[in-house]
Amino acid sequence: MRQIPLAIGFDPAHSFENFVPGANQPALEHLRCVTRQSAPVYLWGPAGSGKTHLLQALANAWQAAGERVGWFTPAELPPWPHGDERSLIVLDDCDGFNAEQQHAAFALFVDAAMGGVAVASAGCVPPVDLPLRADLRSRLGWGVVFALQPLSESDARAVLRREADQRGIFLSDDVMDYLLTRFARDLKHLMTLLTRLDEFALSTQRAVTVPLVKQMLSERT
Repeated sequence: MRQIPLAIGFDPAHSFENFVPGANQPALEHLRCVTRQSAPVYLWGPAGSGKTHLLQALANAWQAAGERVGWFTPAELPPWPHGDERSLIVLDDCDGFNAEQQHAAFALFVDAAMGGVAVASAGCVPPVDLPLRADLRSRLGWGVVFALQPLSESDARAVLRREADQRGIFLSDDVMDYLLTRFARDLKHLMTLLTRLDEFALSTQRAVTVPLVKQMLSERT
């Protein structure tokens, strides 16, 4: 478990303000209004649909307000501490919890209910389909559940264009078409690809074109 101090919090890029909601506007608006009295919220959807971005945006917003946040993932080994004046508990990638982590997560839910602590969590499938113990599945699905959708092509194009402009990269329509028709349209992959493309263009001192993209990919393999 990580207690996340303001000085070293999550990447500030993960905020409500720069999240591109597309069809996920209801989830964004709900998370903006979460309080300690709110029912638990669970986000599910495929990789790249924005689950972790939204959870990190929520954690960042609460930390900025001076609240303490506990962040738990399958990478965090139990025991997970209890009763340390947290206001928000976040459980990410719940579908990856092992038996010991499931036990710890259920205990956190019990503590949260008794202490008036908000809970937000996420996984790749609906709560009912999570490969977890039944009592934890029921807790995860007890509150508000949102199914997140990947960005449409037009939304992905807008995000890619905005990020490229911020980095000073000119992406022609041909390059945009090539990227969006040959690669996954989730933001994580697109931003990783754009970073690689930017670095490759700088190292070769060439403009970003479709032939440059093809060269970059061929040299990687």
